[in-house]
Amino acid sequence: MNPLNKKTDFVQLTQEIKSWGLELGFQQVGIADIDLHQHERHLQQWLKSGYHGQMEYMQRHGLKRSRPDELIEGTLRVISVRMDYWPGDAANAHHTLDDPAMAYISRYALGRDYHKLMRSRLKKLAQRIENHTGEFSYRVFVDSAPVLEKALAEQSGIGWIGKHTNVINDKAGSWFFLGELYTDLPLIVDTPAKNHCGSCQSCIDICPTAAIIAPYQLDARRCISYLTIELRGSIPVEFRPLLGNRIYGCDDCQMVCPWNKFAQSSEETDFSPRDQLDATTLIALFDWDEETFLTRTEGSAIRRIGYECWMRNIAVALGNTTSSKEVIDALLQKQAHASELIREHTLWALQQHHHNTHPD
Repeated sequence: MNPLNKKTDFVQLTQEIKSWGLELGFQQVGIADIDLHQHERHLQQWLKSGYHGQMEYMQRHGLKRSRPDELIEGTLRVISVRMDYWPGDAANAHHTLDDPAMAYISRYALGRDYHKLMRSRLKKLAQRIENHTGEFSYRVFVDSAPVLEKALAEQSGIGWIGKHTNVINDKAGSWFFLGELYTDLPLIVDTPAKNHCGSCQSCIDICPTAAIIAPYQLDARRCISYLTIELRGSIPVEFRPLLGNRIYGCDDCQMVCPWNKFAQSSEETDFSPRDQLDATTLIALFDWDEETFLTRTEGSAIRRIGYECWMRNIAVALGNTTSSKEVIDALLQKQAHASELIREHTLWALQQHHHNTHPD
């Protein structure tokens, strides 16, 4: 640690960091200590149960995920931040989800990829701290390393981990991103958030695939967000009808959460919908070739799943939609696609409309 820090008033610095964070566009800043032993036990049991599916990165770094000072030596505190993303200017989420002809994309992915934006803001926050204290040790993370971001958010007072395993804030709901700044500064820690889920289990009841197998227990292998984003290869047949028109992620558990009545629309224009992805038909998106996909998803979180998985997801949704000549024609155009993955899911979709393609 820089000798200048010995003269620093860390009570005052902690308050200033929170003020600077708000000025930079974060809606909340909290300070967490690095003792995550309770969360570590939960993580170990979750991994042991195999609930992470193909997300091998969840166990690749051993205990570094739950021990910040082992990931970054010298870490004493974690500055945790949240940034609201609910796109108030987007088409009504419920209406889109209820219309089988439309494509439903998780609200967080409608605009610009949040990773770069938040990482840039966190680096600016670190620079402001450095201007005040002199050089200090820090690392910025936004889904970029083995970090237990939800546990740290809870530890920092930002919110509690709900029964659906998302973080909930009692004044802002759960439509927000998280980011972290690991530091060696002995800042004043916040009181961990208290759980206010009570007896409510709306999120458990609404889950289309029953992925929330118990309160605070998510089997990712059943989760639509996992199936449409993390999973590579075929989507298990038993889950395909349950995806409905959800082609990238799923928001059902958050949409039904009563705490989201307090959610505020984001003021970040970068999170506003791009290319009308909040109100586009499945047929229109299924018509994209790979070049169109890469162009339209530039700077978007969607791009990381790749064209094949994008088309795979849409094919399944088309298999779930109302039969029509337009739907069947769109599928027939892709039944001989060069990608085996796309062909497989397109064939499945056509089979769902079999009575229309093979009338008696």
